[in-house]
Amino acid sequence: MDIRLKRAYDTAARSDGPRILVDRIWPRGVAKEEADITHWLKGLAPSTDLRKWFGHDPDKWSEFCDRYLKELKSDEAADDLETLRKILDEHKRITLVFAAKDTEHNNAVALRNYILNETL
Repeated sequence: MDIRLKRAYDTAARSDGPRILVDRIWPRGVAKEEADITHWLKGLAPSTDLRKWFGHDPDKWSEFCDRYLKELKSDEAADDLETLRKILDEHKRITLVFAAKDTEHNNAVALRNYILNETL
């Protein structure tokens, strides 16, 4: 299973596979036609409260991951997790798309780690 990460502002590539936006809001300034998003799974994004609390502060990263994983295991994320399972079953490679400037400390990184370490 190849799970790539890419900012929404980076050019889509054929090699991306299905491109899955994992943010709750659409990336500012990105045209939907140009983003080449296959699925927008808002339920896999962190809650607004969690996102605001985190603020992409690297010192809060570990706690953010813990809180975010609890949210992913909630009923609110269940439908979108099931959709993600189906996508993963159908494709060898997917790309999780996110808008954050910080490419090391964001929900897509945490989600990829969750997917690779959990049985979906």
